[in-house]
Amino acid sequence: MLKFPSPYDKILPDQIKTEKTPEYNRDNNICNQIIGSLVGLAIGDALGASVEFRPQQYLAANPVSKMQGGGTWGLDAGKWTDDTSMALCLASSLIAENGFNPYNQMVRYKWWHKHGYFSSTGHCFDIGKATRQSIVEFTLRQEILKIPYRCRNEYEVDTLTLDSIERIKDFNMYCSEEDSAGNGALMRLCPVPLFYFKTPDIAVEYAGRSALLTHSDKKAVDACRYYAALIIGALNGYDKDELLHKDFYKKNKHWFGNESIHEDIILVAEGSFKKKGGYEQGIRGKGYVVNSLEAALWAFWSDGNSFEKGALATVNLGDDTDTTAAIYGQLAGAYYGYKKIPKEWLDKLYARELIVCMGEWLHFQGSQRGLVDFLQYSITSPSILTETSRSQEQKQNQQTASAATASAEPNKSKDANVNNKSNNMSYSKQLSNSIHSNDLESDFDGVSSFMSSNDQDTYTRKTHTYGFYRNNSKN
Repeated sequence: MLKFPSPYDKILPDQIKTEKTPEYNRDNNICNQIIGSLVGLAIGDALGASVEFRPQQYLAANPVSKMQGGGTWGLDAGKWTDDTSMALCLASSLIAENGFNPYNQMVRYKWWHKHGYFSSTGHCFDIGKATRQSIVEFTLRQEILKIPYRCRNEYEVDTLTLDSIERIKDFNMYCSEEDSAGNGALMRLCPVPLFYFKTPDIAVEYAGRSALLTHSDKKAVDACRYYAALIIGALNGYDKDELLHKDFYKKNKHWFGNESIHEDIILVAEGSFKKKGGYEQGIRGKGYVVNSLEAALWAFWSDGNSFEKGALATVNLGDDTDTTAAIYGQLAGAYYGYKKIPKEWLDKLYARELIVCMGEWLHFQGSQRGLVDFLQYSITSPSILTETSRSQEQKQNQQTASAATASAEPNKSKDANVNNKSNNMSYSKQLSNSIHSNDLESDFDGVSSFMSSNDQDTYTRKTHTYGFYRNNSKN
């Protein structure tokens, strides 16, 4: 089993031990495509890192033509930023958990933010506003879990099992604000469809849920669902004309369950990116998810079947250069495969051995999935619509209660101000206050009711290792 270090060991990605997969009936073509997608993301990220935030006018005069260092972050050529760090956090969670565990994904994103986990420099940098907000909010909400499970430190709460988390009925790990329509979820997406390549409908569903953790705007969620479907299509032999056909979504709508995609994403799917003039006709490498999606698909459509040409085209659009190129690299890498990425870029890519190894493990573990996955998912998983509406329902309940209070006591201005402050409190703080003021047994009825008092303490300490290995040289 591929093992990942603890965040407390401060092991850099190029120092992580790689391990070969067990022998299995390997489809070399699909494995090449899966590795190509993950590596393609990292290549695009590294290619655009040196000119991130540069405007198109600057790049028109000084176009990027090779893997280069310096610039915005002062990185060595081939080193990558937040896009790849978060994608590797997501991939490591899927591999270590052998499946989709949103709590563990958020924990790993927190480790990146707090400890520099899977960062090319050993510390978090280039983090987006919506992502930061979600991680900070998640960290606050974790305080709630320490009470019923008697967690003594961060490690114990971070390594609680998903079953344990789900027993706390009011704990919500989806921490995004409603208007978060940036590209921060799309940039890290590909490990989900790569892992679930044999079950397109599950891949599309989980792609949406992976976005919801940090970006809950429907456009951001549906951009991930649609792009996951394209990656799945590429892995299953669709040619470029089929992938970019205006009816791709309609023809594969059964992959999307009962939840249709946002009209702005439908416009992109129907071909709004097919503009030969590129930037001159409105293609933009901006942080808004619809712009990013459109730019990546424009580059894929116009790249002349050359990964190199398409990746450079996305970078030279300017602005959010690393992310636009990382998004392009996910689909182009899945379509062209690892072997079609320029060798001189691969030779410079930081921690390439680890990224290739993780791609191989995604293929190995994904190849083992199928009917059992589908049955478990169908029986136990709520739809993405359920997860999306959960936070909204909580907010609506709060607003309804607030309105009722204001109507009943219209003249108490001081009390009204207090109520307003309460409504503006983060979800975590309100829930924490609720737990402290109520009987813990009622909030924790899912666990203590079936255990004796002698067994309960042992149960609450039961945690996963999540595929960690510890550095024995450290205490």
